[in-house]
Amino acid sequence: MKNPYSIALDMQRQAWEATAELADKTRVAPDRTETVENIGVGQTPSEVVYEENKLELLHYEPMTEEQHDVPILIVYALINKPYILDLQPDRSVVQTLLEAGFDVYLIDWGEPSKLDRSLSLDDYVNRYIDNCVDVVRERSGQDEINILGYCMGGTKSAMYAALYPEKVKNLALMAAGLCFAGEGGVLELWGSEDYYDPEEITDAHDNVPAEFLDVGFALMDPIANNVTKYVRFYDNVEDEDFVENFARMERWLDEGIDVAGKVYEEFIRDIYQDNKLYNNELELGGERVDVSTIDMPVLQIVAEYDHLIPPGASKPFNEVVASEDTEILEFATGHIGMSVSSRSHEELWPRVCEWFEERSDGTDVESEPERPAPEETDAALAEDVTGDETGADDLADGGSSIEVETVSESESEPESASEDLDAETSEFHGEDRSDEELAERAEDDIQDEPAEPGEMTVDEEVVEDVTDEDAVGDAAAEEPSEIEAETDDFTELTGVGQAYADALTTAGVETFDQLADADVADLAAETGISPSRLEDWIDQVRER
Repeated sequence: MKNPYSIALDMQRQAWEATAELADKTRVAPDRTETVENIGVGQTPSEVVYEENKLELLHYEPMTEEQHDVPILIVYALINKPYILDLQPDRSVVQTLLEAGFDVYLIDWGEPSKLDRSLSLDDYVNRYIDNCVDVVRERSGQDEINILGYCMGGTKSAMYAALYPEKVKNLALMAAGLCFAGEGGVLELWGSEDYYDPEEITDAHDNVPAEFLDVGFALMDPIANNVTKYVRFYDNVEDEDFVENFARMERWLDEGIDVAGKVYEEFIRDIYQDNKLYNNELELGGERVDVSTIDMPVLQIVAEYDHLIPPGASKPFNEVVASEDTEILEFATGHIGMSVSSRSHEELWPRVCEWFEERSDGTDVESEPERPAPEETDAALAEDVTGDETGADDLADGGSSIEVETVSESESEPESASEDLDAETSEFHGEDRSDEELAERAEDDIQDEPAEPGEMTVDEEVVEDVTDEDAVGDAAAEEPSEIEAETDDFTELTGVGQAYADALTTAGVETFDQLADADVADLAAETGISPSRLEDWIDQVRER
């Protein structure tokens, strides 16, 4: 039993420490406030080469002496501003493509006014996207161009490729909602016609307010999105790098844009509720969107922990297109992590660039060397993942295990579609996961990962774990602590099932001693388990 006097002294010491900490945070508060107010985003140089209504077509300045002949047009979603793809120089999809020698264009949709309430999917696909494609074709002298569609922009890109296959050289779809047959996650459930009528929103507001969308996405994880992230900001307010990353993400989330009423109604009804695109029943402007005409190479880029557009809402689309060259890259991150995490840019995006290069005729371009991120920034981001509500899902990117899925129909044809997907998983994840583990991980993902830009209020999810891949192994190799390990059975801890226990063991954590000494950020990155869960288990071990 502890001495009651020592308990009182401990409480007094903690009170003094808290007071000193508050004084330090108060001292830096004015500087951090200025940082938040003046943070820069989307800084890659570009020029507007075409305008129509609110739309602007951006052309980015090249970063190599020579460029590939076939340019890339990025088609973004309607819900947020597109600078999430160019958030900061060392995690910019735009810059990664430029450094690989591509000529890059991007559609910035702007924000619709009340006069745009009647804009439809037909307008966005057959008019806006087609006009932008023609501008890029004319400027580049190419009959066919590459298209990279992100999220809702990926869905529209698939429609465009089906209607204009002669204009699309290669089609890459990133976190695109394409198949809603029960695999679309929480959003598909909430958007079901049994519960939701989109016309009720548009009848009241004409266009769908950004605030309405923000609240809906925040409710997917209300505690993390409305409480936890601000607590973490307070805890890390003295860390300038942390604050800068927090500010970039918050600015992007706060700058959501409204969605034109008609296109919102059609997207919910035709894509989510009736699954018309996947079922080959969609019509735009009186013309059927026949996905069997998509015969160009197709790449799907999906996030294993994406709860906005789960992989199951994307991958089946490859089975209904006519292309004989399809591939799936599945990366162990979340919806936003694909765009902003450093590991995505180190491991995923070079593969995407290679895919485009292999299928784009023209000049063999020497890419720019990679820009190493400053060590101090890496350290700040590594600390930031601790306690992050996105956990390892969005920011940590699965740690040293790349967890990238690929499949090419041109290589070998499995006997069935289900065997095809099983083969993908086993090839790139080391081993097939049990149904129990998948269910357990899925539950963790929904609790700990943020939603998408403007479509949710995540936290500075942009900030991702960039720690040394071997850090967890190093921690496991350190001398054990003074805590005596009574057992290696992690399932004795509250909240630890067999799947989590196996994940810890695979990461090199085999005893309670090692778990107690482990670095939360590193272990989250290595296992894909959220930092908050790991902190709880470590606390349990230390109290044993």
